[in-house]
Amino acid sequence: MTYEELANQARGQMGEWCKACPICDGRACGSHIPGPGSKGSGNVAARNHEAWKDYRLSMDTIHETFTADISARVLGRQLALPVMIAPVGDVPLHYGSKYDTVAYNRTVLQAAHEAGTLAWTGDGTDESIMSNALELIGSMDGAGVPTIKPWSMDVVFEKLEAALAVHPAAVAMDIDAAGLPFLRGQQPPAGAKSRAELREIAHRCHAADVPFVVKGVMSVRAAEKAVRAHADAIVVSNHGGRVLDGVPATAEVLPDIAAEFRGATQILVDGGIRSGIDVFRALAMGATAALVCRPFVVATFGGGAQGVRDYLDQFARELSDAMEMCGARSVSDIDREMLW
Repeated sequence: MTYEELANQARGQMGEWCKACPICDGRACGSHIPGPGSKGSGNVAARNHEAWKDYRLSMDTIHETFTADISARVLGRQLALPVMIAPVGDVPLHYGSKYDTVAYNRTVLQAAHEAGTLAWTGDGTDESIMSNALELIGSMDGAGVPTIKPWSMDVVFEKLEAALAVHPAAVAMDIDAAGLPFLRGQQPPAGAKSRAELREIAHRCHAADVPFVVKGVMSVRAAEKAVRAHADAIVVSNHGGRVLDGVPATAEVLPDIAAEFRGATQILVDGGIRSGIDVFRALAMGATAALVCRPFVVATFGGGAQGVRDYLDQFARELSDAMEMCGARSVSDIDREMLW
């Protein structure tokens, strides 16, 4: 099924706030948090979505016929396509009770693994969210990326030890989660992390031969701090607009970050990416791969594991078509000249 068909099946099952829109552009959910909305004015998610459309593809079909190779080497693993499923920390809180977070994580982890890519899992005040996700990742040869919130360092190290024990594809920290309104005042406490603290987390990951990813980088200055903290990858992300109002779209800051740090660290990106053409745009700007969150929740509610695989297939078809129409045999051939 297409995403639009999956959204149609999910509509009415998504809780109070998510409308399972045929185009997941952040407009209908507005500023509803809890719910899938953005903080403050509720406009950042919509800007994320629209900003990719400002870049047009430069079509060029004067080349030999080929079938595009959309596979990509990401976080030390060969993925079937450069699209991963981004984490959700508390599914019932934001999307309704059809899936609890454990069942959701099981669905997306297994579906992504079967499709040859990775799902990332979230973290929350409920300890079972992380522990159950780690059990699932361990059972699939580490095919997943647990994402730890920026708790106090004693809690971070406890969670990190458990994560490294299952040897996942990588461990991530969404450092910008310090701005989530529903985490303020919670126990354990969450907050900003210094470069020294991130370096210590990276050191522990590297000792276990596991890459460390810093998620929530939105400037060249922040990217430099992450690189100096020895992060193996960064995610250019504004948390879907959920942590700070008034910030730029990820597509607006990605080119400058990639220009400075491509080659020094892997650069991933999320925020409003909804099609294979958007993925093509992101790769042309310098990203290695893209993450997508909200629409995969809709795809899961609308079609379960098969819905997740169907949406991944849609990304694959659209990306392959864009590459063949622009003359890129492999994802490494996609460059800035393929954008107009």
